[in-house]
Amino acid sequence: MTARANYIGLAPKAMQILLNQEAYLKEQFSDSSILSTALWELLKLRVSQINQCAFCVDMHSKDALAQGETVERLIGLSAWRDMPMYSATERAALEWAEHLTQSKPVDDHYYDKLATALGEKGLVDVTIAVNAINSWNRIVKAFKPEVGSYKPQ
Repeated sequence: MTARANYIGLAPKAMQILLNQEAYLKEQFSDSSILSTALWELLKLRVSQINQCAFCVDMHSKDALAQGETVERLIGLSAWRDMPMYSATERAALEWAEHLTQSKPVDDHYYDKLATALGEKGLVDVTIAVNAINSWNRIVKAFKPEVGSYKPQ
């Protein structure tokens, strides 16, 4: 395979925008009474699964494990609706993430349901998180960094 463009080196200002977004999300998920960094990793992994982004699935699985997530919850993530190990908040966030990633319409009833479950601030932050990982998935799928090369920090 021909080496693809070094997207980070060629567009550092654009990549910094995405990294700043990640910094915002880390702060929000760390400081929230509803959301958690564990949930943020689950969201990144689930969206990456849907988008079939191999590099990101590898990365976020490793990150989640390094942060103490269980193997069972990572394995069960693709069938989260039928697995009893996810909280109501996690279920609401995963549902919203899948809905947005699949570009389904958001009617008022559905919006109200998720805003009630996550709170309006939580819904905004989960939406930004879903947008962020969808952006990363599309960039990484286009430029194909080597799967397995990521090491958690």
